[in-house]
Amino acid sequence: MNHSCRTPAVYPRTLGAACLCATLFSSVLTLLFAAGCETPVAIDTNRSLRNSAIATARRETADAQSQPAIRTTDREDQLNDMGLKPELMPELEKMAGPKAYVSGELPPDTDLLGQPIRTRKVSLERAVTTAATNNLAVQFSRLAPAVTEAQLVNAQAAFDWVFFSNLNWNNTDSPRSSTLGAATPIKQQTTQWNTGLRRPLTTGGQITVQQELNYLDDTTRNSSVRPNPNSLVGVTLQIDQPLLRGAGSDVALAETRIARNAERSSIATLRRDLIRNITDTEKAYWQLFNATRTVQILKQLLDRGTLTASQVKGRIDLDATPSQIADSIARVERRRADLLRAQSALLQASDRLKVLMNDPEIPVGSEIVLLPADQAIDASLQFSLLDLIETSITDRPEIEQAILSIDDTATRKLVADNARLPRLDLRLQTRFNSLGGNPGPVYSDALDGSFVDYLVGLVFEQPIGNRRAESEYRRRNIERAQAVLSYRNTVQQVIGEVKNSLRSVTLNYKLITQTRDSRLAASDVLRSLLVEKQLTKSYTVERLDLELNRQESLASAEREEVQAVVDYNSAVADLYAAIGRTLTRNKIDFNVQPVPAEYVPFAPRTANNQAYPNQSGPSEPATPDPNTINQ
Repeated sequence: MNHSCRTPAVYPRTLGAACLCATLFSSVLTLLFAAGCETPVAIDTNRSLRNSAIATARRETADAQSQPAIRTTDREDQLNDMGLKPELMPELEKMAGPKAYVSGELPPDTDLLGQPIRTRKVSLERAVTTAATNNLAVQFSRLAPAVTEAQLVNAQAAFDWVFFSNLNWNNTDSPRSSTLGAATPIKQQTTQWNTGLRRPLTTGGQITVQQELNYLDDTTRNSSVRPNPNSLVGVTLQIDQPLLRGAGSDVALAETRIARNAERSSIATLRRDLIRNITDTEKAYWQLFNATRTVQILKQLLDRGTLTASQVKGRIDLDATPSQIADSIARVERRRADLLRAQSALLQASDRLKVLMNDPEIPVGSEIVLLPADQAIDASLQFSLLDLIETSITDRPEIEQAILSIDDTATRKLVADNARLPRLDLRLQTRFNSLGGNPGPVYSDALDGSFVDYLVGLVFEQPIGNRRAESEYRRRNIERAQAVLSYRNTVQQVIGEVKNSLRSVTLNYKLITQTRDSRLAASDVLRSLLVEKQLTKSYTVERLDLELNRQESLASAEREEVQAVVDYNSAVADLYAAIGRTLTRNKIDFNVQPVPAEYVPFAPRTANNQAYPNQSGPSEPATPDPNTINQ
C-alpha cells in the first residue's frame, strides 16, 4: 500500500466536561477498585482522588471544552501566485524534488571491509514490527512484569496454610533424695508429638488446629502412675485475633495490594518503554529517509557543478581568469566534501536504525546499509484538542502509574493510621482431652466432649507517647500529598507534550508547502538559466558563476523541503506517543504473557515465548490511521 495516500486523523469521542470526567473517573476508580478498595477508609480515599481528578481535568480542559469541534491542519498554497506555468510543472518536478530521485541510487562507495557498499530496503512496517519484537531495551523491560508477578505471589503466599510437627523423645534415669530410706531413682521414657496446621487470616489474625500426644512409660520402682504406660491426647483449636492494632483486611492485605500495584505499574512501564521504542524507531526511520535523500541531492548537485566547472575551465582562452577557474574547482570540491559527510551520516543513521530493530538478519555489525522503502507522508491531520487531552489522560501509562502511586501511598497511610492504635489481641482456645493406655483408642475418645478446656485471653499494650507510630503516620500522610501533587504534575506534563506535539504537526505541515514552493521557484530559476544558455549559445563566466549559485540554492531548497516532510512525520509520531496511542496506530496488540522459567537472555525470540506485545493486523506500512484513535 502506498504510504503517502493515508490521511492521519484524530476524531473526538466525547464532547463536554461531563463525558470527559466520566471517562477519566471510570479509569481512575477501576484502577483503585482493582487493587482492592472496599472499606470505608478506602472509599474515602477514592472520593478524595475523584475530587482531585475533577479539579485537574476541569482546569486543564477549560479552553478545549469551549471549542470541541473537529479541526484540520491547513496551509496556504501560493503556487498560483508564483506565476509558474502549469505545463512546466512536470519538468520542474523532474529537475528536483521527490520525483527526481525515483531510482533511489546512491553514489558508489566502499564499506569498512573494503567491499562495495551493499544496500537493503526496509519498510516502516518491518522496522516497527522488528523493533517491538527484538529491541534489547524492550526485552529487558519485558522481564519486569515477571519479577513483580513473583513478588505478588510471594505476598499472597503469606496466607497459605503451614503444616508443622515437633517430635521429642526423652529417657529419664535420675536419682532422687528420700527421707524414708533408700532413694528410688526415677526411670521414665516420654514421647511428645505435636503436629497441626496454622494459617494467617485476612482479618489480621491467625487460626491454628493442632493435636498433642504425650506418651509416658514409667519404670520407676514402686511407681504410683496409673495407667502405666499412658497416653495423654489433646486436640486444640485456637484463634488469635487483634482487635485494634493490626486488625482488618486493609492492614493484612496491604502488602498484597502494594505488590499487585507494582505488577500493574511494571506492565505500564513496559507499555511506556514500548511506545518510546516504536516512536524512536519511526523517527530514526525518517531520519534515515532524510539522510538518503540528502545524499541523492548532494550527488546531483556535485554532478551539476562538475559540468558547469568544466564549462568555466573551457573558457580559459576567452574570458575565464585563473581565479575564476580556481573558484569553480573549489566549489566543486566543497560539494564533494559535503557529499562524503552526507554519506557518513547515512551510514550512521542506518546503524542507529539497526540498533533499534535488533534484526537477527541485519545485525549492527553487518556492513549492509539500510535504505527506506516508504515515502514520507504529506497529508492533513484531523483533530480535536479536547479529544487529544482526554485520550492522553486515559491512555498514557505515566498517568496510570501516578494513580497507582496514589493508591500505594493511601494504603501505607491506612496501615500507619492503624498502627497508632493500642495493641489489644484476643485469644480463643478450645482443647479436647483424653487419657488412656494406648494412643489409638485415646484419639477416638478425645472428641467425645468428656474433657474440654476453654481459654479466653486478652493482651493489651500501648507505648507511652506513641511517638514512633505518630511520626510514621505523619510521614505517610505527607507522602500521600506528594503522590497527589505528582499526579497533577504528570497530567500537566502529558498535556504539555500533547500541545507541543500538535503545534509541531501544524507548523511542519505548513512548512511543507512553503519549502515546496521555494524549491519549485528555485527550480524555475535554474531552468530559465539553462534554457537561455541553450538558446543563445553565448554565455559568460559570470553567468556560469550565477548558475553555480542557483544550483546551490536549489539544493538548499530541496533539503529544506525534505527536512520539513521528515519533521512532519516525526511530529505525527510524537503526537501519537503523547496521547498514548502509538501501539493502536501501529496495530500492535499489547498482551503481556508470562515469561517461561527456562528463559535465556540470549535465546532467539519466538512467538511462543514472548512476554511483550505482538504485531497483529494486515501487512501494511505503519502509518497514521484515521480510525485507530478510537479503536
